[in-house]
Amino acid sequence: MNYIKQVIGFSLGVIFTLLLVYFFKNIGKDQANTDYYVLTNQISKMNKLVVLEQDFTSLHKTKITSNLLGITDLPISEKEIVLFTKAKAQVSYDLHKMKIEVDSSNKKLIIKSLPNSDIKIFTDAEISSLDDSFFDRFSEEDFKRITNNAKKGAENLVDKNKLTTEGRKQLLTNLNEIFVLAKALNYEIVDDTNTLDLSKY
Repeated sequence: MNYIKQVIGFSLGVIFTLLLVYFFKNIGKDQANTDYYVLTNQISKMNKLVVLEQDFTSLHKTKITSNLLGITDLPISEKEIVLFTKAKAQVSYDLHKMKIEVDSSNKKLIIKSLPNSDIKIFTDAEISSLDDSFFDRFSEEDFKRITNNAKKGAENLVDKNKLTTEGRKQLLTNLNEIFVLAKALNYEIVDDTNTLDLSKY
């Protein structure tokens, strides 16, 4: 009789232990699934375009000296035009091209790839002042050439390296939200791109 009681007691103990293991295992799975959902949901919210813009303005003055009517014996005349130029520089990152893997089993957030920057520059030129004479007008060809040169000058004002650096900072600011969340969930952040400074995470 005592033997049967011992067997029953032992069996109940084993069953109870298995139930506890199963229960806590499922709790762990539920937690892993929840963490995975929270991280992937946050990443999906970032799938947009990060854009940083900078504006530049300048004055471009052109003076042309020539003989009146192109005849060498006639007096020399001067004509001058001043253009107000504007340049809008835009650096963007398409976060749809970013690849981040969430490994819930090993609790790792893996940065697989980051998008390259795309720089676009838009220029415009307006006449600020114009000084020519009835006998020595600016031709349509003059306007076209001077305007193109002014736009190129405005474009050269843009420091593309600085713009790329600033855009990269903005990208990392956006990624920071994910990194902070990952660390709060005890995930290790792994950078497969070898381009990020993860020392503070």
